[in-house]
Amino acid sequence: MNRQPRQDQTAIYQFKVEGQLNPTWSEWFEELILLHEASGNTILTGPIADQAALHGVLIKIRDLGLILISVKRLKKISNRRKK
Repeated sequence: MNRQPRQDQTAIYQFKVEGQLNPTWSEWFEELILLHEASGNTILTGPIADQAALHGVLIKIRDLGLILISVKRLKKISNRRKK
């Protein structure tokens, strides 16, 4: 199978992890915003450029020993410029 990479893959993703992450960990997650829920979980939300970047965030979550509750793709962002 020969697939061409798509140029417009950026989307807003939301990652829900168990527990409340210390805000200093936000540097690890670059452009993602950390939000603590009343339930005691943490939501990380922000733009993910492509599948490689998505896997990179998942690897960081794994490497930190966090329990991943859910991943949602919220919205696709168009990178196309109008001419």
